[in-house]
Amino acid sequence: MPKDAAVEEFAGLVRALKARDGRSYEALGRRLSVSASTLHRYCSGATVPEEFAVVDRLALLCGADEEERRALEAAWTEADRARRRAATTSPAPAPVPAVSAAPESNPVPSAPEPGPGPAPDPTAPGAPRARPRRGAPAPLLVAAAVALVVLALAAILLGHPTRTASAPAPASTAPGRTAAPLPFTWSIGSQLWEGGCGHTYLVDRAPRAVAPPPVAADSGAWAGTHGAVHGGEALVRITVQGRSPSDAVVLHALHVRVVDRAAPLQWNAYRMDNGCGGAVTPRHFAVDLDRPRPLARPVDGLDASGAKVRKIPAVSFPYKVTSSDPEELLVSARAAGCDCRWYLELEWSAGGRTGTVRITDGGKPFRTSGTKGRPAYVHDSAEGRWITDSDSGQTG
Repeated sequence: MPKDAAVEEFAGLVRALKARDGRSYEALGRRLSVSASTLHRYCSGATVPEEFAVVDRLALLCGADEEERRALEAAWTEADRARRRAATTSPAPAPVPAVSAAPESNPVPSAPEPGPGPAPDPTAPGAPRARPRRGAPAPLLVAAAVALVVLALAAILLGHPTRTASAPAPASTAPGRTAAPLPFTWSIGSQLWEGGCGHTYLVDRAPRAVAPPPVAADSGAWAGTHGAVHGGEALVRITVQGRSPSDAVVLHALHVRVVDRAAPLQWNAYRMDNGCGGAVTPRHFAVDLDRPRPLARPVDGLDASGAKVRKIPAVSFPYKVTSSDPEELLVSARAAGCDCRWYLELEWSAGGRTGTVRITDGGKPFRTSGTKGRPAYVHDSAEGRWITDSDSGQTG
């Protein structure tokens, strides 16, 4: 039987994600906690997952952006509807083996053929009972089977009215999404350096093929050109601002979700200007990505803007934001024993509404890898080249 068009479209999108990533079914399945055969059935269209969550994890793992994930979710919704429709409109047929086994050229009669001579009166005492011919179904069984089929068809027609091309099914709201806009705006900075000058990147290139370190403001372009990954620590700044000056939005919690955990990258570590220090924002959260279930833990901050360094006590959730009173959260995500891809979830409530916002790096997960034992380099501005760092092997 040919596949439903919606199922085939969804399977094509899943195949494209898998092809883009390049890893085997088994390797991707391990990351998604599904078997290789299950993932293969998703790609072939033989099976549609019952929940979108596993497909969303695959999209994040393969680097899909927000627009691609929305298209994937819409395709899954239609494919899931087709799967449910097929399950309800395909009842198991009533078993009538004798009828279905009879050849069309010699149909089995529903009653025994009378022998020669007048038929005996079945009500007469001692009259012999007529027996069906061997292999023919009993009349009562045939009648029961017909009744079951009629009832099943009636139930289908009453419970599932037929749709035509001129009256398409209305599109449903995608799971987990609301039509109303968020009561706040948010933005991120994902290429931050400690104090504006200290950071380490992992790059899969030899020193002679790596450009000099940029200024912090140009770090995003430098990292993108070199395919760099945050080494040891990633700093992410989240700025949240309400849309109304009077109606406050309450931020309740910040969760960390790791979507992929692999061995640390075997790349060279390139250090920007280290150890310059600097101020840290008060809303500072530390994340240990090496833990099985990482948490965003509030920690003390430092105010180094004056002549004397002042400690700022950690403040945990909840926070309130309005259009005139925004909030800035700084997340420091460290990794020593993994190459981790992760994102954040921010819980909020406002005006009787609640929700969760997914914080990603432009639709892709953030990425942090440990650097311990990797060759480390610093840039010698006098000689204009990268040189070996004497602290090689001591990075996190």
